[in-house]
Amino acid sequence: MTYSTPLIDREILFGNPEISGGQISPDGAFISFIKPLKGVRNIWVKRVNEPFDKALSVTSDENRPISGYFWSRDSKFILYVQDKGGDENFHVYAVNPNEATDQKIPEAKDLTSLDNVRAFIYKVPKSDPTALYVGINDRDPAWHDLYKVDMSSGERTLILKNEIQYSALYFDLDDQLRLATRTMPDGGTELLQLKDESWVSVLTCSHEENLSPSRFHKDGRVYIVSNIGEEVDLSTLYLLDLTNGEMEEIESDPEKQVDFGGIVYSDLREELIGTSYVGDKKRIYWQDKSFEEDYNFLREKFQNAEVSFGSGSQDERLYIVYANSDVDPGSAYLFDRNSRSVKFLYRPRPNLPIDYLSKMEPVTYASKDGLMIPAYLTLPKDYKSGKIPAILFVHGGPWARDYWGYNSYAQFLANRGYAVLQPNFRGSTGFGKKFLNAGNGAWGTAMQDDITAGAEYLVEKGISEVDQIGIMGGSYGGYATLAGLAFTPQVYACGVSIVGPSNLFTLLESIPPYWESARKMFHLRMGDPNTEEGKKMLKEKSPFFHADQISSPLLVAQGDNDPRVKTAESDQIVIAMRDHDLDVMYINFPDEGHGFAKPDNSMAFLAVCEEFLAKHLGGRYQESVPQKISDIISKVTVDIQKLKY
Repeated sequence: MTYSTPLIDREILFGNPEISGGQISPDGAFISFIKPLKGVRNIWVKRVNEPFDKALSVTSDENRPISGYFWSRDSKFILYVQDKGGDENFHVYAVNPNEATDQKIPEAKDLTSLDNVRAFIYKVPKSDPTALYVGINDRDPAWHDLYKVDMSSGERTLILKNEIQYSALYFDLDDQLRLATRTMPDGGTELLQLKDESWVSVLTCSHEENLSPSRFHKDGRVYIVSNIGEEVDLSTLYLLDLTNGEMEEIESDPEKQVDFGGIVYSDLREELIGTSYVGDKKRIYWQDKSFEEDYNFLREKFQNAEVSFGSGSQDERLYIVYANSDVDPGSAYLFDRNSRSVKFLYRPRPNLPIDYLSKMEPVTYASKDGLMIPAYLTLPKDYKSGKIPAILFVHGGPWARDYWGYNSYAQFLANRGYAVLQPNFRGSTGFGKKFLNAGNGAWGTAMQDDITAGAEYLVEKGISEVDQIGIMGGSYGGYATLAGLAFTPQVYACGVSIVGPSNLFTLLESIPPYWESARKMFHLRMGDPNTEEGKKMLKEKSPFFHADQISSPLLVAQGDNDPRVKTAESDQIVIAMRDHDLDVMYINFPDEGHGFAKPDNSMAFLAVCEEFLAKHLGGRYQESVPQKISDIISKVTVDIQKLKY
């Protein structure tokens, strides 16, 4: 293929966004956002009508980027969570933006300052804007107790011990604790109601079904999303009457294609104002005429873009809205619903040459057993016809899915000359329970067949050759990479596994204790190590035990602090391959977890990755490697001879 599109620098694609994560304070007075401070992403704040260069930094983390945050309801605090080195032991922090000056960055208060705990936020109550309801697993690492935390003082008050092993809690519109869900011994889900200080069972479903409370209605009923019932495939929105257990169907996908997506809700009026679904692309169905008119106005203004509402002021007058597409990571605007004025705020990657980006097209193809697999195909900008190298880029989870839109990896690989196919294989979420449950017990077999069929699809369409296809992915996508190379070595010319499990026994043995509620689900979907049949299944499907079958080069990348897929998962497959004198390269970042959050680490991985892919598939790559990236690579490339069994 002849290239007229220049290479896009890795830094432009994967480096720190210039500005991202914009939010408007509930009182409508401030705009907050994430921007690098000394190279690390931190939170900044400015007044709504001030220019961005007048903003003040309100956090000063020097080690790990802050990825998300939110405002307290009274606009007095900004709250965020942070871990150490990717260990996912998140703490909740509060910072007062009013204390920021040109000379002073406020001190963030750790609201959950306990060692070796993982905290998460259950609820930000309207009835007490100074408080948070937080889950903390300090008493038992497997189960989170409920605490009320004062944002100003940091004082914590125990509200509820998790003695019934609930996995989630739900509050009504008056901030009263009303519901809990927990996993039953058979792997199903039970919905419980708190009545007279006791928990009473309301509803149950099997492990092949789901039920998930969403939000309370003003009349006391609760919205739940569920697919309970033999005749029900797609998840549907219901209203559940807690007094008699009756479920009123509210809505399912009008196009009868995908599961219920989500509720668009008005906090001001406590009413459902819209629903959403994600098929090939996102669809929104508005129940509120004024929001529908605003949405259509914005769609008309930003044609060919996907428009979404971000955070809004408490009075629902001001919103930050986003317009983006598959070939544009987008822009953020301040939208005044009263005046219909639209003011440009920022582009996260203003230096990205969007004219060099490639379209992402929804496609479908048949798997080995005839099941139709939805996928997304991204071809290089310069591609006209003929056969080019290709990569199966497999999503993680596996109980997740890929979406249409701007994707940094798809654009990076397409820019380097590869066709990129992202399959939503069986076991992916969003396509109905039959599609999801078709993945039960299918790791390394039918799920892998769906990915293999994607490679065959690329060959049948004349896009690629049999010996020009690679496979790549993170987490489950890393597993699929290892499985692809071990179980179908003739299909792939090379593979890149990012934090991918290689031994399903050790993966299940080492899952974090706070995932205890999901343990039964893992056993049902993957294989139960407590049964002879399950042991046989897990061994057959673990690439580690079949490493001698791998014949194509492999690149393995790992975060040493990963609590989900521990370093041992990557160590094992690398040692096994080296014992068989097979071609494997290994990099392990000592300051990362389940993925690479630090831009310098991402740059180092990408530099290695694109040279590896170019060597084995024939794409092009950016030859110049900055010295700091070269230094990181030299520090994290593992000496395999030092690894021990």
